Amino acid sequence: MSAADVLTVAAEGGVIGDGRTGANLALGMGLIGVIIGWPALGRATGRTGTGNARTGARSAMAAGLVGTALAVLHLATSSGGPGTGNGRVGAVVAVPLGLIAMAMGRRALTRSRAAEGNSEPVAGSRR
Repeated sequence: MSAADVLTVAAEGGVIGDGRTGANLALGMGLIGVIIGWPALGRATGRTGTGNARTGARSAMAAGLVGTALAVLHLATSSGGPGTGNGRVGAVVAVPLGLIAMAMGRRALTRSRAAEGNSEPVAGSRR
C-alpha cells in the first residue's frame, strides 16, 4: 500500500469507522501539533523547560502538516454537506488548527535560531 493510499483511507475513515473518523484524526493531529508547539515556543525564548526547542518546533510543524493534509483530503473525498454526519465541519475546523500548529512551530524554530546567536539570517524572518 502506497503512502497516497494510506492517506486516502485515513481521510475517508477507512474500515475502522464512519465518515467522521478521518476528520477526527485530522483534528487530533492538529491539536497535538498545537500542544507540542506551545511549550516549544516558550523554550525557544528561554522562559520554560529544559527540552530542545528545535525538536518540539519540528514536531509541531510535522503534526500540523499531517493534520492539514488529512483535513484537506477528507474535504476533497467526502460527500454531502455540513450536518450530514460525514465530518466535513470537523475537517473545516482541522485546517486552521493544523496551520496554527505549523505557524507556532515555525516561529519557535526561528526564535531558537535567533537565541543561539546564529549570524545567518533566517529566510522570511525580520531582524
